[in-house]
Amino acid sequence: MATPELAERTRIAQPMAGKILKTLTREGLLVSQRGAKGGYQLARQPSLVTVAEIIEALDGPIALTACIEVGAGECGIEEICPARSNWHRINAAIRDALDGISLGEMAHGWQLGQGGLLLEHSARTAAAGSELGD
Repeated sequence: MATPELAERTRIAQPMAGKILKTLTREGLLVSQRGAKGGYQLARQPSLVTVAEIIEALDGPIALTACIEVGAGECGIEEICPARSNWHRINAAIRDALDGISLGEMAHGWQLGQGGLLLEHSARTAAAGSELGD
């Protein structure tokens, strides 16, 4: 899909969409093809791309605190911090959770439709809602 079309469908400004697509291409998650029939496509199947990879490609390392993100020396009390090891455990758990969810799973039930992203409303979803008293 070309940048202008993606920007229009997702309602993201075209310059921002272009920056995102170029970043994802540089990080190896997308491939681009120039020309009249050019555009962007996933470099791998959606089931093989993790949410963690996308976040890291766009925002850098997944880290909740400076001592995890930047490393030693960023925090004035890191040598005596009683919570540092727990922050490492928390960060690792979040990273593992994001690494365990694929783009394919995130996209399940969604489609890129005319004018934006649309949630596919299947009969099964409707039936489940009815069972819940909706």
